[in-house]
Amino acid sequence: MARLLVKFQRYFQRKPIRFFMLIALYLTAGSLVFLHASFTGEPRVSENEPTANDGTSRRTELQYLGTPQLSREFKELPEPLTTARRYGSWFKIPSKDIPGRSNPGDYGGTWSRALKGRNVREKEEDKAKYIGCYVDNIHRRALRGVSFFDYKKMTLFRCQDNCAERGYLYAGLEFGAECYCGHKIQAVNVSDSDCNMECKGEKSNICGGVNRLSIYRLELAQESARRYGSAIFRGCFRRPENVSVALLASRVMKNMSVDRCVDFCTGKEYPLAALAGSWCHCGFPTTLFNLHEREDEQLCAQKCSGEEFESCGNSKYFIIYQTQVQDNRCMDRRFLTARAKQLIALASFPGAGNTWARHLIELATGFYTGSYYFDGSLYNKGFKGERDHWRSGRTICIKTHESGQKEIEAFDSAILLIRNPYKALMAEFNRKYGGHIGFASHAHWKGKEWPEFVKNYAPWWATHTIDWLKYGKNVLVVHFEDLKRDLFVQLKRMVSLLGIAVLEDRLLCVEGQKDGNFKRSGLRKLEYDPYTPEMRKMIGGYIKTVDRALKLRNLTGVPEDYYPR
Repeated sequence: MARLLVKFQRYFQRKPIRFFMLIALYLTAGSLVFLHASFTGEPRVSENEPTANDGTSRRTELQYLGTPQLSREFKELPEPLTTARRYGSWFKIPSKDIPGRSNPGDYGGTWSRALKGRNVREKEEDKAKYIGCYVDNIHRRALRGVSFFDYKKMTLFRCQDNCAERGYLYAGLEFGAECYCGHKIQAVNVSDSDCNMECKGEKSNICGGVNRLSIYRLELAQESARRYGSAIFRGCFRRPENVSVALLASRVMKNMSVDRCVDFCTGKEYPLAALAGSWCHCGFPTTLFNLHEREDEQLCAQKCSGEEFESCGNSKYFIIYQTQVQDNRCMDRRFLTARAKQLIALASFPGAGNTWARHLIELATGFYTGSYYFDGSLYNKGFKGERDHWRSGRTICIKTHESGQKEIEAFDSAILLIRNPYKALMAEFNRKYGGHIGFASHAHWKGKEWPEFVKNYAPWWATHTIDWLKYGKNVLVVHFEDLKRDLFVQLKRMVSLLGIAVLEDRLLCVEGQKDGNFKRSGLRKLEYDPYTPEMRKMIGGYIKTVDRALKLRNLTGVPEDYYPR
């Protein structure tokens, strides 16, 4: 035996190529045996499927993976493969289709799980059908529902999911990072090549282009949610003097209901639906019908002819709902065309609502606000002035939390936003540990972080206001609580200081979409009071100090709700 092995060794030393060929043949044979074993396993067949005994030839689904067309589709499917997406009521998968759940038609093995993952992803893609590339215009949007931006993490699914949750029929993506929702497309279809910008959050997909929208139809949107799910009750209001001028579209409805009127106005692309007995009126909030003087709801208590449990108003008093249609009269924003002559600060203690105030100012003026800092998350969410240097002169006002004399005196004027310290401290603590619209964890509230935070930040709340009153030039004081309660009046004061002509219809437009993308949900609240008696005693002293400082300058003192009851 040893001699035989020696002869083989000498033989292959003289002719090495034959040795490598023998190895290759051996490996090939082993691979064929392995593949044969993988594909010849008997698949389980469900009761409803034809079997070989029925005279039908049935190939397993695995065999189709080898065809060129389906293999290409398999590779082009967007990620993720291994994780299931979040589904709302608008889009559900029957339990039998949930990945990982076995049923009589399942196939075992790794290839089977990959195939099922592909099928689930295809079902997910069915929820949104690509319609095409459309022209968009900042003055007349193609999709006129709500919109939001994310210049860092925008994806197709995120846009589609947000529009679907709000009940819209269409979702459109633009400039790689902007998402628009709507009930109908009001624009011209163009070549798909015009939509050529990759999504900021996923380079494998296209999210429109410059003034171009990649639009998807949300196929599985529930009709009820799409039409009425997000309509907001605004109240009972007296009939405007000239209805045909104040409310531009009208229709008589025999079986009047809130649903029917809201649906009609939504289809007409109006943000307001006014129910007046058997009449449905649609329009915008204007100086002719500003929705500022709300009446007792009993004056509108007339049952709808089509729904006995709803009120439909009457000829003198209208029931008003805000539809899902976004009022685009105040959505255009741009940088100043000429360098600003003055630097105006939007000053506040952190957590006092500065970001929300910036949102309101941008909508009310049509110009971007700037910042003393650079916050990438704010820039990514649509505050494009965040990237400009604060002295560039291209923005209408500058966000700042600074309170030193040198920093304050660098500004020519200022809007000083003051908020209840108890609310401001909690808001800033949430931002510090949970992000702009997130929340600090229970461990942070109960740990050493919260007491240390209050100890350091509460004195700053007081000194911030006092320093701006002392060193600031031409300071307009606005209380956050007054801005929330009477937005129209307070925002009008702020815009006047900025040197912009006040357009009341534009301010009324802002009232209808005042929240923006940086409103922290009010549903999630602490189940206990985080302030100890010692903290309250300290903060109460600072409130009195600020109150005295305001009154010494003949200004209104702090609101009464600053003092704990």
